[in-house]
Amino acid sequence: MALSSRLNPAEEEENELNDFERPGEEEEEEEEAAAAGEEPGDQPSHNPSAPPDELFDISTTVDPAYIISLIRKLLPISASEVVNSRDNGLSCNDGVRGGSTSGSMDDSGASLSRELVLNESDKNEPENMDVGDDDSSSRSQVTRVSQADDVWEEHGCVLWDLAASKMHAELMVQNLVLEVLSANLIVSQSVRVKEICLGIIGNLGCHELPMMHIVSKEGLMKSIIDQLFLDDTQCLCEVFRIFTSGLKSKECGTWGEALEADHVLSRIMWVAENTLNLQLLEKSVEFLIAVLECREEVSRALIPPFMKLGLPSLLIHLFSTEMSVATGDKVPERLPILDVILRAIEALSSLDGHSQEISSNKTLFLLVCDVLKIPDKAEVASSCVTAAVLFANMLADIPTLSSEIWQDVSLLEGLLDILSFASDDLEAQHAIWNTIAILLVHVKETEMTISSLHQYVTVLVSKSDLIEDNLLGQQIDHVTMENIDSSRRNARSIALLSIAGILTKWTSSKDRPERDGTSSDEHDAEYENIRRLMRCCHKHLGVGGFSLLIMLVLEHLFLSSFKDQSTH
Repeated sequence: MALSSRLNPAEEEENELNDFERPGEEEEEEEEAAAAGEEPGDQPSHNPSAPPDELFDISTTVDPAYIISLIRKLLPISASEVVNSRDNGLSCNDGVRGGSTSGSMDDSGASLSRELVLNESDKNEPENMDVGDDDSSSRSQVTRVSQADDVWEEHGCVLWDLAASKMHAELMVQNLVLEVLSANLIVSQSVRVKEICLGIIGNLGCHELPMMHIVSKEGLMKSIIDQLFLDDTQCLCEVFRIFTSGLKSKECGTWGEALEADHVLSRIMWVAENTLNLQLLEKSVEFLIAVLECREEVSRALIPPFMKLGLPSLLIHLFSTEMSVATGDKVPERLPILDVILRAIEALSSLDGHSQEISSNKTLFLLVCDVLKIPDKAEVASSCVTAAVLFANMLADIPTLSSEIWQDVSLLEGLLDILSFASDDLEAQHAIWNTIAILLVHVKETEMTISSLHQYVTVLVSKSDLIEDNLLGQQIDHVTMENIDSSRRNARSIALLSIAGILTKWTSSKDRPERDGTSSDEHDAEYENIRRLMRCCHKHLGVGGFSLLIMLVLEHLFLSSFKDQSTH
């Protein structure tokens, strides 16, 4: 049964950070205090100010006491009511008593509230509780609970956003936010509460120190993993986001061990295969990428069981599904999904010992070719670059594949188009030039028919600007060129030599049709483009001496032949 969005998703509110600071409220309170005859520094009795020697010495635009008060308000309702009734309960000011300047909550208070939370669900109803059938009383109680939930959600969403800041995140973990969130994950039955808790943890986990606290907090990782078995898409999105951050952090070893269980890996695969929610699909595949790119000792433990569960088949199935959408009526929301799936497959194709399962799949090979030949690549540029790298990996694993597709001129055209999208990616540029070289090596211009040769010439000349721009970009970046190893230079040189050979054969061929129905202006334009592309090839080959002389002679022969034809 496929996962889908909840029937009644909670409304999401996007709040700017300055909305949380509430700078105007302090001025209003001071004005109200002055009108009442109070000193400006006076505060309500329920929120006394900290002694001067215990004030927070933290550079932040948000008052640390405000953040701590929000943490306190996230205590599960049953526990917070009891804590509120105690003089020594948690509060934003009690957290700094006893001369502490760290702003941390009192440990004994935290332990007490934690104990209350864990035990509250096991307690019987108080003897003086009214359990009558009074409908109005029941409705009133439901209304109070609903209002309390709304307030809890508001405070939780503020902390969720604030946790994106490293400074605020570290302040939160110092003040026992993880204890509060862990308690809510254990006792709450609300998926919205769980989602907010997981969202806060997900933002905290993006920072190094808070992630250390997350893995060291007893029972928290288990509680997070347990949420993987919920059937709520938003909660699952946050769970996968936490998993991904964990595998990308210095604590990846601990996360790897926690995720090794067969039932956990099986559930991950099931969610990725069956979800209909685009965000959840993207998050689940991003997690799989993190597994494939993780530290070696972690990937060694996780990848084999994933392979046994059919990871290659899953990714190819997802790829096929997205390609059917991308080549049909394009849905913009689905394009990022195609990209992330391709990145996962490309990562798997780069792994020693596992790449053969990818490269030997004929369905996948044909799908990748289809990506490279997409006419309008602007919307799927990133996917095309990834597909080009994947294509190069597959040809490197199984060289005989090139003999099946070298005559597909549209494939060559697609690869040349992708050069413009890979201008900032040296690895992708190398993969593209290497693939072009492999394809053109099969072209035996002396054995080809004049019509087949003309197809190659047409494609190469039409893409001459892209070729020249790419080569010029590499020439300008001298530092980059010095770092390019010989294999990369050789692949590019072989490709350029093949291009020059095709152009030379075409221009020197006596069987070439005269003008072929083109006007004089079109003929002159073609002449100029071929001439420019040939000079570009020998300029960027980096050859000298005798080899350069050969190139100049070939060009001279070409120019003479072309000019003779242009005079007819």
